Amino acid sequence: MEYFHYFGAALGLGLIVIGAALGIGKFTAAAAESIARQPEAADKITGAVNLPLFLLEGAVILAEVFTLLIVLMK
Repeated sequence: MEYFHYFGAALGLGLIVIGAALGIGKFTAAAAESIARQPEAADKITGAVNLPLFLLEGAVILAEVFTLLIVLMK
């Protein structure tokens, strides 16, 4: 009974990683499709896509750190 917080943390980490992978995958697929449609705008599209991808990655890393902190503080 006292180890359920580990299960919850593992489930939370799994959901964080799956959600991030789906989000990054959809974002990257949309960028690749728009570059395929307009190759001359590849630099602008790549520049516009990088910042949100980095922010999403940072949010995921923070969520993972907070989840691990909750487990370690228990």
